[in-house]
Amino acid sequence: MRRTLVPFLSALGGGFIAVALTGMLREDTPLLSSAPPPPVQTVAMPTSGLAMAPVDLVPAAEHSVNAVVHVTTETTVNVRDPFAEFFWGYRPPAQQQRQGAGSGVIIAQDGYIVTNNHVIEGADRIKVHLNDRRSFDAKVIGRDPSTDIALLKVDASGLEVLSYGNSDEVKVGEWVLAVGNPMNLTSTVTAGIVSAKARNINLLQYDPSQDIFPIESFIQTDAAVNPGNSGGALVNTNGELVGINTAIASTTGQYAGYSFAVPVNIVKKVAGDLLEFGSVQRAYLGVTIRDVDQQLAEEKELGRIRGVYVNGLTDGGAAGKAGLKAGDVIVRVGTMEVNNVPQLQEQVGRFRPGQQVPVTIVRDGREQVLELTLLGKDGSSTLARKEESALRSSLGAMFRDADKQELSALKLEHGVKVSAVDAGKFRSSGIKEGFIITRIDQEPVRSASDLERILANKRGGVLIEGYYPNGTRAYYGLGL
Repeated sequence: MRRTLVPFLSALGGGFIAVALTGMLREDTPLLSSAPPPPVQTVAMPTSGLAMAPVDLVPAAEHSVNAVVHVTTETTVNVRDPFAEFFWGYRPPAQQQRQGAGSGVIIAQDGYIVTNNHVIEGADRIKVHLNDRRSFDAKVIGRDPSTDIALLKVDASGLEVLSYGNSDEVKVGEWVLAVGNPMNLTSTVTAGIVSAKARNINLLQYDPSQDIFPIESFIQTDAAVNPGNSGGALVNTNGELVGINTAIASTTGQYAGYSFAVPVNIVKKVAGDLLEFGSVQRAYLGVTIRDVDQQLAEEKELGRIRGVYVNGLTDGGAAGKAGLKAGDVIVRVGTMEVNNVPQLQEQVGRFRPGQQVPVTIVRDGREQVLELTLLGKDGSSTLARKEESALRSSLGAMFRDADKQELSALKLEHGVKVSAVDAGKFRSSGIKEGFIITRIDQEPVRSASDLERILANKRGGVLIEGYYPNGTRAYYGLGL
């Protein structure tokens, strides 16, 4: 009997518990009291800020792949065989073809394409492959090692283009697409966010002898970029070009989480200069500068940690002429605030010699606005107009008169500097950028027009002599 009652009582107790739980789950059943339940409190969530609608990347991706091209290159290199030379003595180096690949962005319907300088530098042949499988030979319009940007041209029309966005308006945290051809996987799209702006990663080498004054103010993203993406597009959700993908941070050579792009506002200016002038018309403030950190702010009693500190001035530079002094802190160029050296370089890099720009400084704790007329490296406000000729085109080179500083360093009285070398007779003869031509067939060369006149009247082989900026004297044979 006892064994029978225990299960019965257990079942009965379980029934009461079930009824109580059922009452707890029903909103209209009071719990332990006949008093009405307290009202439910509702917390209003924000409709903006952190709560955002999903981003649709499909339209931007579909448009971008047709305006991003695959760039392939061929370069002839001389290869020596030390094993054969050890046993049989000197052997002339054998020529081999090396292939390279990257990406590019169509910026004009008639075939102008932006890419990275390092993608096409030294190439003897450049081909551009469109997303619709058409291919074209490409010509180099100009290169700028200081920003790692180059401008190409193909003989085509009606091409789909990527319109320029505004890299000043790019925000950290916004979605972007990286479009390119990594590892020969054509028309690849990856997505990520902007991780940082105004990054300087010391990618480009400073070389005054080659007119290379690096401007690094990269947009950093976590969109996957790999070898072959160089020269490709960084695109915002509106399908606008906001940067040219240039580099990755990696210890293995493959993507490791961060990539870097040249801001489109720099790209736009460089490409425009290369098209109009054949070279970049770069303006300079004429200052030596450094970032403001806590130690400097305390040492100089600056009050706030902001802006870019002016260490010194260049004699005859734009800053000195406008009244800037050592110890000033530059906080704004035009309407754009600058808080580090890359930002300042980016803003100034958008202007040409001769242009005026208001620069806001802090001096003795007070802000002042000074009007600067920017100057070129040689202290001039004039622009170097583009001069083209059939001869220059056939030579595959561009020239300019060597300036006084370059001539003085080599103790020369005259000379013409080779400012660019692309596919053509100069490259095949071994002449490199920076070479200063002093004589052709023993005849002195005093100016770029002088050089063209001499070469235009030559036939057959000619002997070109001159110096490189490091003082090396060199002779080249050239066939005309």
